Amino acid sequence: MSEPIPLQVEEGELALLTDLYQLTMTQAYWKEAMHERATFSLFFRKMPPTRRFMLACGQQHAAALLSRLRFGDQALERLADTGQFDQGFLDWLSNWRFEGDIWALPEGTPVFANEPLLEVDAPIAQAQLLESLVMNLVQPETVLASKAVRIVMAARGRPVVDFGMRRMHGVDAAMRGVRAYRTAGLAGTSNVLGGLRHDLAINGTMAHSYILAHDDEREAFRAFARLYPGTTLLVDTHDTLEGVRKVIEIMREEPELGVKSIRLDSGDLGELAKGARQLLDEAGHDDITIVASSGLDEFKIAALLEDGAPIDAFGVGTQMGVSADAPVIDLSYKLVEYAGTPRVKHSPGKINLPCRKQVYRRRDEQGRFVGDIIALRDEAIDDGEPQLRPLVRAGRLDEDEMALADQARERAADALECFPEGVRQLAEGESDYPVTLSPELERLQSRS
Repeated sequence: MSEPIPLQVEEGELALLTDLYQLTMTQAYWKEAMHERATFSLFFRKMPPTRRFMLACGQQHAAALLSRLRFGDQALERLADTGQFDQGFLDWLSNWRFEGDIWALPEGTPVFANEPLLEVDAPIAQAQLLESLVMNLVQPETVLASKAVRIVMAARGRPVVDFGMRRMHGVDAAMRGVRAYRTAGLAGTSNVLGGLRHDLAINGTMAHSYILAHDDEREAFRAFARLYPGTTLLVDTHDTLEGVRKVIEIMREEPELGVKSIRLDSGDLGELAKGARQLLDEAGHDDITIVASSGLDEFKIAALLEDGAPIDAFGVGTQMGVSADAPVIDLSYKLVEYAGTPRVKHSPGKINLPCRKQVYRRRDEQGRFVGDIIALRDEAIDDGEPQLRPLVRAGRLDEDEMALADQARERAADALECFPEGVRQLAEGESDYPVTLSPELERLQSRS
């Protein structure tokens, strides 16, 4: 019988989670004795059409993993079996350690086109080898956090719970998605392991199958509420408003059940919420809240609330779990400096900004953000707050900086309050938030 395939990549395999050309280039650098320091910048050139900002997420997670990256004996044996690598190079890999620096935006920072999410400064054979893994770690969390925060904004302070695990792209996405959702401001998740690992409240009660397994919907409600006093009951398996009436009946007969909420999962959610609210209020149950789910995204939530639907919380699954309208960003990890010399790719539509950089976020007198400046990292800029921070120095994590990940949720919420309305709109279009180059960076860009 064959061995079961592991659900996730084990830490000892992590160094092999790369594209082959990263290893072949690294061997070429080694062969040519190219050991000068390089800077690689992680950024995207263009915002997805349905986004006015992206919420940076995953870069601190990436920094922590990269600082522990090693080529163990088993990984080296597997590389040797490919027949593509010299034994001398494999011996060199056996002692490979990341000894460079990683500067990154703190997680939960809104970010715009061409602004670095992180930069890696290290000998080129170290920095190059990280490309595929860095992109894989940062891309999904940034994509999911950016979708989720739009849903949180649409809900106008009402709790949003993640229901998406079943349709997400594998167990890794489902787990890391919960981390991104916490940063975006979600109130909870149905994903038990994800919630426990990432300290997000676990929510959920029943599915339609529980109701269908009983001959009587009323008795199904009663049995479940007796087992879980204060629960949420799913009322739309048959006739939604009749289901609400049955909840009212069991509460009249056994008030100690204390049903907390009802959930609507099909039909015209707005009209059904209004009808349910009226029935509950007339029966004296104005404390029972209404939760809505079923194919929701930020636009549907915004439309429901605009129409006055009395919905108190939302469960959002597929649309958020796969970021259906913008499942990818054009994330790039590009060499911008080597051996002290600026490096620029001149391919049409793929030009990058040279050298090590810093982003300065400017405020007006009222504390509102009015624009960003992308500058050289060592350039003197008096106007604005520097955004990139050193997470790793000489291969060692800065624990104080890494602790900023715990503040990501508050950072995202606070920052968005300070941006212009154009950045926070849900509609497709440009945000008109100005991102400019410093004079020195603009001069270098034009000369390179």
